[in-house]
Amino acid sequence: MPELPEVEVVRRGLANWVAGRTVSDVQVLHPRAVRRQPAGAADFAARLTGTTLGAAQRRGKYLWLPLAGTGSGFSLIGHLGMSGQLLVQDPSVPDETHLRVRLRFSDGGRELRFVDQRTFGGLAVEEAEEDDPEGTPVSIAHIARDPLDPRFDDDAFTAALRAKRTTVKRALLDQTLISGVGNIYADEALWRSKLHYDRPTATLTRPQAAVLLASARDVMTAALAVGGTSFDSLYVNVNGESGYFSRDLDAYGREHEPCRRCGTAIRRAAWMNRSSYFCPRCQRVPRERSGG
Repeated sequence: MPELPEVEVVRRGLANWVAGRTVSDVQVLHPRAVRRQPAGAADFAARLTGTTLGAAQRRGKYLWLPLAGTGSGFSLIGHLGMSGQLLVQDPSVPDETHLRVRLRFSDGGRELRFVDQRTFGGLAVEEAEEDDPEGTPVSIAHIARDPLDPRFDDDAFTAALRAKRTTVKRALLDQTLISGVGNIYADEALWRSKLHYDRPTATLTRPQAAVLLASARDVMTAALAVGGTSFDSLYVNVNGESGYFSRDLDAYGREHEPCRRCGTAIRRAAWMNRSSYFCPRCQRVPRERSGG
């Protein structure tokens, strides 16, 4: 599933290609793509048609564009799910096999297409937080800011992290604590900070928590610089291009390969219906959990 760097790459593309343009026509080609719209596909199209899309915003893994032109207070929100793509295409380009929603614009230029093979993602027009200049949809207002957000509060995060009764990887994936971090970048941040994924958060010192946050921020910044992480053709930017950070991963997906820090073989462990990749030498198992 796309994480913060991949979604931020898409947000930047939307900011460049669709912000400020007026929607002239909306086609919903698969109802599941707008299943979060309570009144259905027709309502989704009606609410969008004639509006002007504002500056693209992001909160963790969610994207939205505030709407103007037919009354204020609403935003177009999108979540990519496992395989969703927001593509900016010339109208002459043939429809993609899994095209779900099409937005055309009054200027007759490139159209915005939502393509989703597995249909786990989706779009909706939602009410925005009152008096919120970013137009944050009400449904995601509870999601925490992410490490790349200039308003992210490092001290508050560190205090909340150390106060939680959980383990460190679970905390990194808690979107009410810190958003945008998924399985890949959690493993990468933990490798960089030399912390085992099962380390209890209450045992972290303030310096360790600060190093973990800095590691998460650094790895996602590095991934963003090369377009994110793509393991297949499902994650692409708005122009259909893949990211290249998979070449630079230090832990995730590298089972049996040597740790780039100490040479020990990277291990993979089953974890919450997923996998955790770690170096057994650099990231030692917590003593109280060593028998698990």
